[in-house]
Amino acid sequence: MSGSLDEMYRDIILDHYRSPRGHEPLPMADFSTGGHNPSCGDELKLAVKIEDDMVKDIYIDCKGCAISTASGSMLAEVLKGKSIAEAKKIAAIVRGMLKGEDVEIPEDLGDIDALEGVKKFPVRIKCALLAWVTFMEGMENYENGSGEATTTSVE
Repeated sequence: MSGSLDEMYRDIILDHYRSPRGHEPLPMADFSTGGHNPSCGDELKLAVKIEDDMVKDIYIDCKGCAISTASGSMLAEVLKGKSIAEAKKIAAIVRGMLKGEDVEIPEDLGDIDALEGVKKFPVRIKCALLAWVTFMEGMENYENGSGEATTTSVE
């Protein structure tokens, strides 16, 4: 990545860190869950409202580093309004991208590609993954009939 591209991505991550999206609590959520990254100390709370097989709204509150907070903000921004199937597919793409798998990143994913630079810092990958893994596990619990809170730990 060139220096100017690195700077642009850094600016995107800092924007999401300073002004996180999805920060308004939901009065009613279909599932809520929490996540924790013991290696960095990041913690998050996630709540999702589902309506007509769509992610109607997302609340995410991250307490942690800039990467973790920015990644959660990006999740809230890009998954809101998507069908459950699309949301799960996007989460899988982001997870694959961060784990170094050969995945194609669709152009309509907003700022998500800014997270790709995190791969250069292996100790930060778990920070970027936390929100996505927490969402995927929360969605799985929801689909299995449980909207109760669980805690996901990224190891």
